[in-house]
Amino acid sequence: MARSVKSFAKINISLDVVSKRNDGYHELDSIMLPIELHDSIIIEQLKKSSDNFVTVDDFSNGLVHYNLATSAIEALSKKYGFNTKFRVFIHKNIPMQAGLGGGSSNAAFTMKAVNEMLKLGASEEELIELATPLGADIPFFIHCAPSRCNGIGEKLHPIEVKNTYYVLLVKPNVGCSTKEVFAIADSLPYKHVDTENVLKALREGDDELLANSIGNSLEEAATKLVPEIAQIKQTLKDRGFKIVLMSGSGSTVFALSTDSSLMKKVARELEDHYFVCMTKIINK
Repeated sequence: MARSVKSFAKINISLDVVSKRNDGYHELDSIMLPIELHDSIIIEQLKKSSDNFVTVDDFSNGLVHYNLATSAIEALSKKYGFNTKFRVFIHKNIPMQAGLGGGSSNAAFTMKAVNEMLKLGASEEELIELATPLGADIPFFIHCAPSRCNGIGEKLHPIEVKNTYYVLLVKPNVGCSTKEVFAIADSLPYKHVDTENVLKALREGDDELLANSIGNSLEEAATKLVPEIAQIKQTLKDRGFKIVLMSGSGSTVFALSTDSSLMKKVARELEDHYFVCMTKIINK
């Protein structure tokens, strides 16, 4: 029996790179919000197969290999000792190399689906522990709720978001390689973010404080790779949005607002030039 799963995207409303670790990873302090934009995953058990098969229908930027969902299944198999194999088909709506966590989300939601299908009984904490070595954003998607994420992304703390925000996503045609962005960022002085003020603003619904507090330590490096990021940010601000930031390692820029009519208007103006999507945060 095949199962259909929604695999949601995220935005980083703040991303502070605290330091680089000896193992090559980075200590992060980030606030992430899940959004309703999602990929669709169809997953089914294979009766006679010695392999898992993961296919994805977006080859727009040449990333034809897709290993994170496979790695998620293999990590579960090793931990819980099952030999069942799966076919996983991923219909992409979340653009790749966008800073929206699409690949990590796919791995997390595949892992959760297999846990349920095989009745493994793994807790959320156990899944997060398994997911952490696979990728920094995967633990967030296991929980998939507004969170402050520390460490390399595996330490999750639920947060309160008072306002129901609409989200306008605008991505240039060129994506950003996370590896390349961090390599450039490590050669620059990191700009740090006042995460406590971001938390306070989200909790109290203070848009002015939020607009003045958000930040992304990777934005300068990503903009060196894709200068259009800065142009899109300025365009969104010129159109009347105050809460504007690049998500993750780029190249997507987002605007947050409770004004859906303004967002629809600007989305129509920009959709011929960029990937544009209007969505909402998931607040649970």
